[in-house]
Amino acid sequence: MLLDFWTYTCVNCIRTLPYLKAWHDKYAEQSLVILGVHTPEFEFEKVPENVIDAVGGFGIRYAVAQDNDYGTWRAFNNRYWPARYLVDADGLVRYTHFGEGAYDETELQIRGLLIEAGADLGGIPASSDSGPELDPKARSAAGSNGLTRELYAGYERNEGALRTRSVPPYILHEEYYQKHNADILYEDPGAHDNHFIYLHGLWRNDAESLLHARQTSDYEDYIAINFYATSVNVVMGAGNGTGLRVRVTIDGAPLALGQAGDDVMFDDQ
Repeated sequence: MLLDFWTYTCVNCIRTLPYLKAWHDKYAEQSLVILGVHTPEFEFEKVPENVIDAVGGFGIRYAVAQDNDYGTWRAFNNRYWPARYLVDADGLVRYTHFGEGAYDETELQIRGLLIEAGADLGGIPASSDSGPELDPKARSAAGSNGLTRELYAGYERNEGALRTRSVPPYILHEEYYQKHNADILYEDPGAHDNHFIYLHGLWRNDAESLLHARQTSDYEDYIAINFYATSVNVVMGAGNGTGLRVRVTIDGAPLALGQAGDDVMFDDQ
């Protein structure tokens, strides 16, 4: 059995899913059982309907269990998303891997335990794909133009960063920290440093999110981020459960077709 601790908005988890799905397709008939242990990072990830929609959207065909109370997470003393634990036929954990990568190594471990349990893998070739390699410049560049860190919009993470002083907070507007769950009018300072979220307009600071707090006619309110990365992933949704129109630009211009991810749509404008 391969246990995969994940959560559906974690981009690191999302990038591992094609490999997990491939292992399921190759080895399920050889008695490999993959169990996705969905342990949420945020409250909205505890909602069963959201998890069901995500599992269907990702095309996952192995079993996924909800671990909303962290019972399985704590039983494994786990600390990471994603995390893989490979368990042999006797119930012993024989291999672990935390984070992305090492897919070829994991598959060899899977094959070894299946053969040990009596499976015949003679007609099933192993993949040599270890996963994408991180560009060394992403880590070696100075902080001002290095790989942009993961950013959090809720006051729990921002105030936690202030308390620990291990990293700076993610939102630099002073008024953001003056009152919780409040609609606050922000003004974009204009100069944007890497690694931070900048706001303009009326926004509500919730524990885990920012909520746009008024109707606008011409996209007057916005979030600005100066980033260094090959791609940007944003977790967002409409608070009332209906659709929401959001305009996405880079350097003040609409995205080109080649820059847009699957969730960005184009009209005749």
